[in-house]
Amino acid sequence: MSRSAHPAGPRHADVLPEGHYSAPPADLNALDPKVWARTVGRDEHGVLTVGGIDVKQLAEEFGTPAYILDEADFRARARAWRTAFGSDADVFYAGKAFLSRAVVRWLHEEGLNLDVCSGGELATALSAGMPADRIAFHGNNKSPAEIERAVRAGVGRIVLDSFQEIVRVAHIAQSLGKRQRVQIRITVGVEAHTHEFIATAHEDQKFGIPLAGGQAAEAVRRALQLDGLEVIGIHSHIGSQIFDMSGFEVAAHRVVGLLREIRDEHGIELPEIDLGGGLGIAYTSDDDPREPHEIAKALTEIVTRECEAARLSTPRISVEPGRAIVGPTAFTLYEVGTVKPLEGLRTYVSVDGGMSDNIRTALYDAEYSVALASRGSDAEPMLCRVVGKHCESGDIVVRDAFLPGDLAPGDLIAVPATGAYCRSMASNYNHVLRPPVVAVDGGGARVIVRRETEEDLLRLDVG
Repeated sequence: MSRSAHPAGPRHADVLPEGHYSAPPADLNALDPKVWARTVGRDEHGVLTVGGIDVKQLAEEFGTPAYILDEADFRARARAWRTAFGSDADVFYAGKAFLSRAVVRWLHEEGLNLDVCSGGELATALSAGMPADRIAFHGNNKSPAEIERAVRAGVGRIVLDSFQEIVRVAHIAQSLGKRQRVQIRITVGVEAHTHEFIATAHEDQKFGIPLAGGQAAEAVRRALQLDGLEVIGIHSHIGSQIFDMSGFEVAAHRVVGLLREIRDEHGIELPEIDLGGGLGIAYTSDDDPREPHEIAKALTEIVTRECEAARLSTPRISVEPGRAIVGPTAFTLYEVGTVKPLEGLRTYVSVDGGMSDNIRTALYDAEYSVALASRGSDAEPMLCRVVGKHCESGDIVVRDAFLPGDLAPGDLIAVPATGAYCRSMASNYNHVLRPPVVAVDGGGARVIVRRETEEDLLRLDVG
C-alpha cells in the first residue's frame, strides 16, 4: 500500500486488494523464533513467557503498555557481533536505536563500543561509565557546545559531516590543546533497497559529503591540513533495514577508490573504514536477516578484495549495528481495550498505547507481527488492525495481522521486535505518558527506564 499524502495521514479504512495480506498462519499460538526474543515461549496454559516470567505477572507488576526487554538475548547478540568481527575490527552499537544507562553498562561489559549522535546520548554514555575513547560521535549539525564536551571528554572519534564541521571541530580541538581523531562521512551514491525515508547514501539528503565532483576528496585534503585533527578514516552509511550485501559491495568499492586517491595525492593510507550499520531484522516471518558471522565474513571479504585490487593495505573495519542487536530483544505488551468488527473489512483492536510508543508504522509503513499473550486460543483467526488510543486515524500499530476470533477486552497482546526506535522515538502525543522499559533475565525483572508520571509531564509546564 502506498503512503497517502493527505495532511491528516494515511486513510484509516483503505480496503486491501485481495491477496495483499498473507493467509492466516496454521497455528496462531506459534512463535517464530526469527521474530521473538530468544527466551520467549509459552507455558502450559499458552501464556507468553520471557526470561522465565509470564506476561500476566509482568503486566500486574509494571502495568501496560510496557517494553519488555530480554537482557540475556541483548547480551548474546552483542557478543555474537563482537565475536563475528574479532579483534581486528570494531563494533560500535548505534545508541540511537535504544539507549539507557543499563544498556551502556551491558555494552561495556560485553566489549562493544558506542556510537552517539547527540549531547544527550553522550551524557548518558559518560554517566554510565563508558570509556570516552570507545565512543564515536555522529551527527549532521553538532553544536559547538556538544563538540567541546566531546573533545574535552576524549571521545575516540568524531565523524565529520560537512565542510563547516571540519573547521569547527579543528578550531575547538586546537583551542583546548588537543588533536581530535576524526573520520570523514561521505555519501557514495548508493541507495540501499529500503524505504526512501531511511535511505541515507544517495546524494540528495542531509548526511555526509558527496563523493561526486571531488567534494569528499577536497574535504579530506582540508582536514589533513588542520593541526587540531587527526584523520583516521572514511565513514559511509547506505541506509537502514538492509538484507542485501550488494549495496555494501558498491559502497566499499567507491570508498576504497577514495582511499587510493588519498594515497596517490597525499602519500598516506588512512587506517580505518567504517561501513555504518543498517542491517535488517525480522519484523515478520517473511523477513530473512543474516547472522552476524555471515555479515562479518561478507563485509571483510568485500573490503579485502577491493583493497587488494587497489594495492592498498586493508584498513581496520568498523560497523555500527543498533537495530540488529536491540531490535529483536524486546516486545511491547499491551492490554486490549475494544474489539470493533467492521463487516467485510477487518476487526479493529484498540490497545492502551499506540503511535506515542511506536511511531514507525505511521511514519514508515513499518510492518509488525502480533500475538495473543495472556492465554492460548483455538479460535478461528480473524483479520485485525491493531490501533492505538490517540486522536489520529493513522494511529496504527500493526496494519494487518491475524488474531484469534475470541479476542476480548482485557486480553494482553504482544508486538515483537520493538527494541529499536520505539522507546527512542516515543512521544507524549495527546499527553500520553511514555511506557517503561522492563529488563527480564533469569526469572527476575526490573525497570531500567521508568514509566513517566503526570508529575513528570506537568513539571515541564511552567504555567
